[in-house]
Amino acid sequence: MTTTDHHKNPSSEQPLEDLVGEWVPFPDLAERWDIPVTRVHNMVNDGRLLASRIGENAYRAVPALFVQEDGPLEALRGTVSVLKDAGFSEDQAIRWLFTADDSLPGRPVDALREGRKTEIRRRAQALAW
Repeated sequence: MTTTDHHKNPSSEQPLEDLVGEWVPFPDLAERWDIPVTRVHNMVNDGRLLASRIGENAYRAVPALFVQEDGPLEALRGTVSVLKDAGFSEDQAIRWLFTADDSLPGRPVDALREGRKTEIRRRAQALAW
């Protein structure tokens, strides 16, 4: 099995932008959290957030479900680390987190928001094998 084989799923046909639905551009996050936009970039670089280029102008944005009122979804950081260790790109990690899994049931991102990070990280670790 190649690295990309175990990252494929049925939703890979749907554009990432549509799969996620609601996105928050970097400047909007900076304003919401009252921080410089460079700090948002740093949060992405250090794995506290995932972002992708979306829209006609390919601006960088974060899925809205990764965002809380006062900062990034806390459970995301360790999960991002596990997914990157499994060889996922940012876009692949976002796609995995937003793709429904009948065995959960639901999407991994929803389980993270519900406080089920241990289960999601265990599933993410299994992808590396």
